[in-house]
Amino acid sequence: MAAQAGKDLLVKVDDGTGNFITVAGLRTRQMTFNADALDVTDQDSVGRWRELLAGAGARHATISGTGIFKDGVSDALVQQCFFSGMVKAFQFVVPGFGTIQGSFVITALVYKADHAQGVMFDLTVESTGALAFSPIH
Repeated sequence: MAAQAGKDLLVKVDDGTGNFITVAGLRTRQMTFNADALDVTDQDSVGRWRELLAGAGARHATISGTGIFKDGVSDALVQQCFFSGMVKAFQFVVPGFGTIQGSFVITALVYKADHAQGVMFDLTVESTGALAFSPIH
């Protein structure tokens, strides 16, 4: 993946009609994709080395970042998702990489401000269900 400006990563949320609206650009971010391992080691394992069952673990993603909401409507939509605990369809657009889309729940929403800057937020979402990845060609 070529170098990209952090501000270019976009967070989009389904507005309830199947349309994804951009709610924020993230200035800093972290995307973590995990596949839990299933340990099947037993007394017959060679040298008692751990053995893992291929493809058996649960997969999940955690995406977090810091940014500024696009507008008041975007802020309100994210607040509604968090305070209701609803699962929502999100898209994360990473220029030069691709788009990750799926159902997520917001697990953390933090507002912060500096006297010389605008109000910023920290957002953490956890996947729930299968994710789709569309690479940039």
